[in-house]
Amino acid sequence: MTNLDLYAKAEHLLGIEEATEALYDLYRSELDGYAVKTLLDIGCGRGGFMQRMQSDGVVCKGIDLSAIMVEECRAVGLDAECVDVSKVGGKYDAVVAIFDVLNFLNEEELLLFLDAVSQRLNDDGVFIADINTLYGFRDVAEGTMSSENESEFLVVDAVFEDEKLFTKFTLFEKEESGKYTKYQDTIVQYFHKLKLFEKLPTLKLIDKQTFSLYDTKDKTLLIFKKR
Repeated sequence: MTNLDLYAKAEHLLGIEEATEALYDLYRSELDGYAVKTLLDIGCGRGGFMQRMQSDGVVCKGIDLSAIMVEECRAVGLDAECVDVSKVGGKYDAVVAIFDVLNFLNEEELLLFLDAVSQRLNDDGVFIADINTLYGFRDVAEGTMSSENESEFLVVDAVFEDEKLFTKFTLFEKEESGKYTKYQDTIVQYFHKLKLFEKLPTLKLIDKQTFSLYDTKDKTLLIFKKR
């Protein structure tokens, strides 16, 4: 099991549903300003945003590196694939990367990712993503939380150092025998300064908006057009 699959197994215990819905509303309102007929959702998760956009008549494709997430998308009839953005085909009016997707990439990976995104955009296409601010990492994300239900117990311990957030997930899952299976892994997220996004060779940053998701000014929305 990859660390992203572990996150997928534990996501329902994290209490992020309200924040996810708020992000979906924000992205949807931003996309209203563009003539979007086709959309690629990178890090599509269980497909909630694609379902919203499909209800608006947009043809959507989702990709995610968690096979668990992709299987759940396909189970509800969504077009989803477990593949890296550099390997996906087609071009789209809009590409989105919702909820910290860019923060899961180090700087070298991020630059390759952004170049691949530009290749997936139509000439007048738009790319929208959100990133954590330094405050969001240092003052909001860092710390320990736990959550449980009748059959699962989750502990999340996050430490921010050297401009990286190390989040250890420990999940105990109750089996039919009454015994518990333990899953544990660490996910690393990277803080990225805005100046990194301002001089990209293939994407032009046309707007940035710092906003509050969990706390004061913990996220920044980035909007790009293809150069």
